[in-house]
Amino acid sequence: MSITLTTNPADKTKVKARPMIKHIRTYLLRHKLDESFGFSQWHYDTRNALLIEIEDDRGNIGWGECYGPSEVTQSAVHSIYAPLLIGWDPLKNEAAWQHCWRASLDFARSGIMMGAMSGLDMAMFDLKGKLLGVSASELMGGRRVDKLECYATGMYFRKIPENDLLDMILEEARGYVDQGFKAMKIKVGKNIEFDKRQIRAMREAFPDVRLMADSNHAYDLPEAIEIGRVLEECLFDWFEEPLSPQHPELFAKLADKIDVPIATGECEQTRWGFQKLLGAGGVHIVQPDLAYCGGPTEALKIRAIASSLGINTIAHAWGTMLNLASATHFLATNHVEPGRAEPSQPLLEVDRTPNPMRDEMYSTTLEIKDGQVAVPTAPGLGVEPDRKALAGFCINQTEV
Repeated sequence: MSITLTTNPADKTKVKARPMIKHIRTYLLRHKLDESFGFSQWHYDTRNALLIEIEDDRGNIGWGECYGPSEVTQSAVHSIYAPLLIGWDPLKNEAAWQHCWRASLDFARSGIMMGAMSGLDMAMFDLKGKLLGVSASELMGGRRVDKLECYATGMYFRKIPENDLLDMILEEARGYVDQGFKAMKIKVGKNIEFDKRQIRAMREAFPDVRLMADSNHAYDLPEAIEIGRVLEECLFDWFEEPLSPQHPELFAKLADKIDVPIATGECEQTRWGFQKLLGAGGVHIVQPDLAYCGGPTEALKIRAIASSLGINTIAHAWGTMLNLASATHFLATNHVEPGRAEPSQPLLEVDRTPNPMRDEMYSTTLEIKDGQVAVPTAPGLGVEPDRKALAGFCINQTEV
């Protein structure tokens, strides 16, 4: 516990000294990949990340991560939000969120600015847990499980002939099964015929594995219906981002035509954005990303809105260990709707694409073994970057 007792000169009684935010630093990280990979909308040859470090006046540190275009998000943190939070009590994370929200309400209700707020909120959550000596899941209401089942995200596209690509995807998937994963998510949205071949080949090769498919909003409504029926035939657990986030009204029309659950939400932000998305109907699983949706503080409100509509929440997780740890704590506190004697447990997304900034940059990491992750019990998020390793990836640092 870093909060200490001091004497108040006025009344000679013991009062708790409140911590105060003294520094906010950002780290823009980059790594050039040995081999590029792609999905329906883009092809990556570089991994980027933006980490946030908040330090109080006693040297206690909290870490956060932002999801989105790192250079632009770094500017938003450094020039807009960080100056607002210097001198702020890090225990008052909810009030800090509202303070930043009001300061930029006229021009930043969503998008990059909210991504910046998300990383700051995550860092305050981490710092608050360390100051109080409790894990992030305790701050979120208390963990319900000590371990989570994971699903491996991978099977991205490569720039090779389709027959070779399908063989490569199946080989990659076998590797995840050998590692103990009992659930996997593939990428679809390359083209309709290849997508169908891949879906059926995955089910044939892995009859006892839980499978999901993510199109990254690749399809129009007729195409989504066509692919959705193949996913239904092959008993996939969900169809992720089948349609553009620009047209939430189409999800209900899709849901009327297929019987595979529809999952979406990684592109959405704030309780208000999710209220609009879910109010349109058709969504069965909502997927906020804690490094983008508004941070852990806002994710709890999003989950409450989803719960009020009977919809379950499974966090999207992309990036480095900080965002993965945030999603782990969040899912460990989930209440499954509507509940029963033996409820199903939410699955944690574990990205398996190459990323040394996730796998080689942390001195304290999540323990992932046999397709399960142990929920950290250490104060805060329970993961810590290694500063020397971080410096090797950092291309730009700021401090306020």
